[in-house]
Amino acid sequence: MELPLSGIRVLDLSQVMAGPFCTMLLGDMGADVIKVEPPGTGDQTRASMGYRLKGNDSNGFLQLNRNKRSIELDLKNDAGRGVLYELVKTSDVLVENSRPGVAQRLGFDYRTVAALNPRLVYASISGFGQTGPWSQRPGFDMIAQAMSGVMSTAGHKGGVPVRNSISIADLGAGLMALYGIQSALIGRAASGRGQYVDASLFDAALSLSIWEIAEYWSTGESPQPMGSANRMSAPYQVVHAQDGYFVIGAANQKLWLLLCDVMGRADLVDDPRFVDNISRLANREALISELENTFETDRVSHWVEKLLDVGVPCGPLYDYRQALDSDHVRARNMVMSTRHPVEGDLKLIGYPVKLSDTPQQLRRAPPLLGEHTEEILASLGFSKSDVQTLREQGVFGAAEGAAGNVHK
Repeated sequence: MELPLSGIRVLDLSQVMAGPFCTMLLGDMGADVIKVEPPGTGDQTRASMGYRLKGNDSNGFLQLNRNKRSIELDLKNDAGRGVLYELVKTSDVLVENSRPGVAQRLGFDYRTVAALNPRLVYASISGFGQTGPWSQRPGFDMIAQAMSGVMSTAGHKGGVPVRNSISIADLGAGLMALYGIQSALIGRAASGRGQYVDASLFDAALSLSIWEIAEYWSTGESPQPMGSANRMSAPYQVVHAQDGYFVIGAANQKLWLLLCDVMGRADLVDDPRFVDNISRLANREALISELENTFETDRVSHWVEKLLDVGVPCGPLYDYRQALDSDHVRARNMVMSTRHPVEGDLKLIGYPVKLSDTPQQLRRAPPLLGEHTEEILASLGFSKSDVQTLREQGVFGAAEGAAGNVHK
């Protein structure tokens, strides 16, 4: 069976993380994603995100751009914009993440391209959205985390504010844009028209702060950092055993009683400090101290096995090596490999969602810069002489697929 988005063409004019993550997920579902890149340099992530393997494209770029084709286009060039307009006429979705106003200045804003293709779903991803007093500020994940309040609750009480190591604002914005795009595509089936999708890193980070905002609106006090603890239930955090750390989630009264039973700590059940979840939240530090006094009498593996046997959620604290090497990751196909023309065998993160009837396919390795330029132009009806003329006009790079991918 065809993938759900087979027949959908996506123009990816985005760079770095939020936009490329969004368009990669669309590609994984079958969309034909055409990555439009500046000649010579391409997506900033090709060169700027460190950690290279054999070629000059960073592994960060490779992890965000599978199932895409690449075309080089200089959008500051009239002829380059002309090619883009031809692509727009044959596309269903356009994704861009320039600062508000840049797309209009370069001639590919929503009003301009929607006049060419009223069915186009156009998604803009920016730091703070297209409206509001902060809309013109540069948008980076850390800035969105800081200004949304996310960093104010990260780390430990009294410590330096900490950025969440996962780029939740960037990746969250990509997911929110994906949600908007697919909703607009469904709506288009009835209306016959596309629409504009405005997603931002700031809005995404704020919208994911559900427990924290709930606490603020309930108490009138801004939430404070709590380390690994959960602000809605206890015990629900990292704890220390004899040989290391593990996590427990005794998030309701039934699980709390099971935990006490496994630990042999019937005294905690009747302790007025811990009699219910509200009490345990109010006395969290004393609670964790009591638990760790017992946990530190034996190893992590002992406690995890005993707790799982009775249904108390828990797990060892793994690093990425341990997680990626686990049997579960293998069973879930969360590490895939593909053949890349420069890198050879290339590992990629697997699909985070599995479809039963139309499982995703790794159809294309991450593209070399401009690798599909001539192929895409030919599909639009450009002849070889047309391509040569465009090349002479500086619309794209001199050597297809060469820039940024030279072997060390």
